[in-house]
Amino acid sequence: MKKKVLITGITGMVGSHLADKLIKKTDWQIYGLCRWRSPLYNVNHLLDLVNKKNSRLKFLYADLNDYSSLIKALEISKPDYIYHLAAQSFPLTSFEEANSTFNTNFIGTYNLLNAVKLLKQKPYIHVCSSSEVFGKVKKEDLPINENCHYHPASPYAISKVGTDLVGKYFYEAFGMKVLITRMFTHTGPRRGDVFAESSFAKQIALIEAKKIKPFINVGNLKSLRTFADVRDAVEAYYLLLTKNPKPGAIYNIGGNFSCTIGEMLNYLLSQSKIKDIKIKNDKSRMRPIDADLQIPDITKFSNATGWKPKITFEKTMIDLLNYWRKRVKAQNFLDR
Repeated sequence: MKKKVLITGITGMVGSHLADKLIKKTDWQIYGLCRWRSPLYNVNHLLDLVNKKNSRLKFLYADLNDYSSLIKALEISKPDYIYHLAAQSFPLTSFEEANSTFNTNFIGTYNLLNAVKLLKQKPYIHVCSSSEVFGKVKKEDLPINENCHYHPASPYAISKVGTDLVGKYFYEAFGMKVLITRMFTHTGPRRGDVFAESSFAKQIALIEAKKIKPFINVGNLKSLRTFADVRDAVEAYYLLLTKNPKPGAIYNIGGNFSCTIGEMLNYLLSQSKIKDIKIKNDKSRMRPIDADLQIPDITKFSNATGWKPKITFEKTMIDLLNYWRKRVKAQNFLDR
């Protein structure tokens, strides 16, 4: 019998790439959870498959804050695996919309896990936390391993601490097969334009197309990040639940290339034929407090699964820039 998987947040960057991965790598029946108002741009290439009769990819409409819709989706999908990726994932936005961030990320995760418990289903469940839970880290604590203390630096990060803990709670209290990841910065094609590298790539593409003046608006360029490619990230997630999965395990996952946001911007600028682009500081892009040292220790996850990042920083950035060039050329560059 074919395995069945439920992906929450399938219309997001990671969810859509995970769907691509599972379509190519498995014969599973795939159910994607999305809200009725979710933008479909990231899954446009999958819609023909979704609309086929007896398709192995189906979308289910539900909301993490609508308990009855989660029950219905779980009753339909009866999943062997759940990848819980849906979230309000923009740290800067969370400073303005803290309550909705808490409700979606913390309460929404509780609702999903409690619905699984209520239905007595027994899937392997990936709860996607975030490296942002570590927040302000001292240099002597780098690289960051799984035992690093929480020091969240945004409402988003606080919500992900809750996500992290609620996943652990359902494993310890009820024996549910929950595994938790803290993924560090991951990006690539389909990255939302509220994130620094995608915003920069989009602005460069718009400048090249002469749609805006040659200025790049920036926030904190000194923050240090370790970059991974989203396509490597979904390979990690696939292995997490399929290669000797260990319920209760918590893993840090991330790339192997670290640089400042400013150095990342300089690389993107080096890939443009426009050489007179100026940098403009934008206070609205600055967080009140920043998680500015994000370097992961991925030894535990690599030892458990054999996973290592394969896609280079340079390819990730070029693919991201070309993604935005394509969207700008198609006159489709509004994310919201």
